Amino acid sequence: MINRKILVITSILIFNNLVSQNKRIRDYGIEIGVLKPERLNSITDVKGVKFGHTTLIEEDSIRTGVTAILPHSGNIFQLKVPAAIYLGNGFGKLARYSQVKELGNIETPIILTNTLSVPEASNALITYTLQQKGNENIHSVNSVVGETNDGWLNDIRGIHIKEKHVLNAINNAKSGVIKEGNVGAGTGTVCFQYKGGIGTSSRIIPEKFGSYTVGVLVQTNYGGALQINGVTIAKELDNYPRNYKYDVDGSCMIVVMTDAPLSNRNLERLAKRAMMGLARTGGIASNSSGDYVIAVSTAKDNFIPH
Repeated sequence: MINRKILVITSILIFNNLVSQNKRIRDYGIEIGVLKPERLNSITDVKGVKFGHTTLIEEDSIRTGVTAILPHSGNIFQLKVPAAIYLGNGFGKLARYSQVKELGNIETPIILTNTLSVPEASNALITYTLQQKGNENIHSVNSVVGETNDGWLNDIRGIHIKEKHVLNAINNAKSGVIKEGNVGAGTGTVCFQYKGGIGTSSRIIPEKFGSYTVGVLVQTNYGGALQINGVTIAKELDNYPRNYKYDVDGSCMIVVMTDAPLSNRNLERLAKRAMMGLARTGGIASNSSGDYVIAVSTAKDNFIPH
């Protein structure tokens, strides 16, 4: 039987550590699910995947940023990757969904940022793609940009994200350990009335099913009733550290990468399952929550030449 008191105390420590980013949930002995994580427990455990952040923290009102996810290090337009996008709740501004739905691939890095910066980020992706060697004669770019609204902590109307911030995140993308929490596109986000942010994880599929790796990165900015391993923490905390209320605001962007050689059809099926994970955290996909999943296969044999 779960010792609820210990788990509640642990959950408080976890959220108090969000800003310092010193601890992850497994450091407290809490293991979610039955599958084992890969070495870094990160989306970058999927071979070839890189990420980059640009974080804007200025004065007392600018708290925003950009996160870039690259499925491989090559020219993505020339070597497109199979992909699918699943709309758990369509109250959002995810750019270029229709072509991904139609053709089943992605031809640019994936950018996450705030709601009002989607056009700027899309323009930056176009600039990045047009400038790459080998793309001198292309006349169309399907730039994929996801968002959540960080207007509670950020001066979102100031539209502080510029093309240079997006290009910086892309050009500085790397593999390895991902900075989580209050960084990049998660700088100004809120989740379950706590500080939201960027999070990541990975799992290894059992050997008899191929030993593939599945990695996930999330931009958390959504509401509901916080749950950890099946315990409704929001209810257990009662009046500590704050009076609980039924929170319904925000959104969530989920990016799933796998080295399994899946078709775009099966990637959509995979993306649908990610919404189950969102529900297990207590997310409720409220009316004003744009909850999207972008799923990509990085298997080299699946690359689609231009």
